[in-house]
Amino acid sequence: MTAPVSASPDKAPEVTSPHPGMSVAEFVALTAGLMALNALAIDVMLPAMSEIGAALSVAQANDVQQIVVVYMWGFGISQLVIGPLSDRFGRKRVLAISLFAYVAFALACTLSASFAGLLAWRFLLGMAAGGTRVITISIVRDLYAGRAMARIMSLVMTVFMVVPILAPGIGQIVLFFAPWQGTFAILAIGGLVMMVWSLFRLPETRPPEDCTSIEPRAIFSAYGRVLTNRVSFGYMLGSGVIFGALFGFIAAAEQIFTEVFDAETSFVIWFALVAAALSAANFTNAGLVERFGMRRISHLAIIGFTASSVVLYLAMTLFEPNLFVFVGLFAVVFAFFGFIGPNFNALAMEPHGQIAGTAS
Repeated sequence: MTAPVSASPDKAPEVTSPHPGMSVAEFVALTAGLMALNALAIDVMLPAMSEIGAALSVAQANDVQQIVVVYMWGFGISQLVIGPLSDRFGRKRVLAISLFAYVAFALACTLSASFAGLLAWRFLLGMAAGGTRVITISIVRDLYAGRAMARIMSLVMTVFMVVPILAPGIGQIVLFFAPWQGTFAILAIGGLVMMVWSLFRLPETRPPEDCTSIEPRAIFSAYGRVLTNRVSFGYMLGSGVIFGALFGFIAAAEQIFTEVFDAETSFVIWFALVAAALSAANFTNAGLVERFGMRRISHLAIIGFTASSVVLYLAMTLFEPNLFVFVGLFAVVFAFFGFIGPNFNALAMEPHGQIAGTAS
């Protein structure tokens, strides 16, 4: 395996070619596409949530949000298992299984005849998507480290955020021609495309000589190394809180725009504007991180994220809710998020190159 670029989080990386035969542009596009399957599974069906609730006789409007919530439970839980498996058996093999499961469970969602059944398939779909996410981060860490990893992750997130911009619009278009099940068929198509692309183009970044044991004692030992590392544990908790804010908004976005601001017909536009601010911040971070460092940028961004969130809260509670004010301030909030996510990720992963799957 090619040595990861940049061995120190605060030293500029040496210029190497960590993935021969594949350009940086293709590597970024491929890894972004794999991660985007998660965003696609959440965002493409947002315009269909009301229709799903009506079709499956969901009594309470808020209960429809469980479509996102149960998915995220599966997404989180599966990574605890899939990460160590990829450390043991290699990235490509476990990734192929995860992508096959993603396609199968997406198709199963289209056959759901009850809300409970849909939630069960969504949970399993989340588990499959968890594999694509944890392995993608592991692959990037196998090949890059430190500021170089933060730069690559920023570029990945820039491409990745195109999906939240486009996915609700795609879902809305699908609903013009097909029932809500069509939004899940889109997921199956996306998963199939990424499965073929990764099988033929993605290199195996975890050679056999680097594979770790799958015995429970070895797995718990690896998790112990992650959890007892103050840097990794601190940035892991920080990431959890920040991503919690992101998915809290995503779960409630359709209701916020339709019920609070009566903007059902323009929902996809406002949602895309917020996602565009996040994508622009990720791209900007890619250009700044190797100059100023991950810690400085992300720590300043946390202050900005917190301050702008407080301003947003006060504006929406002390004054009459205004759509333009809400979207403008929310775009600022999530622009700061764009300077946090990739840097926190790289900082947390930095000490754990030998167990990247478990750490991810």
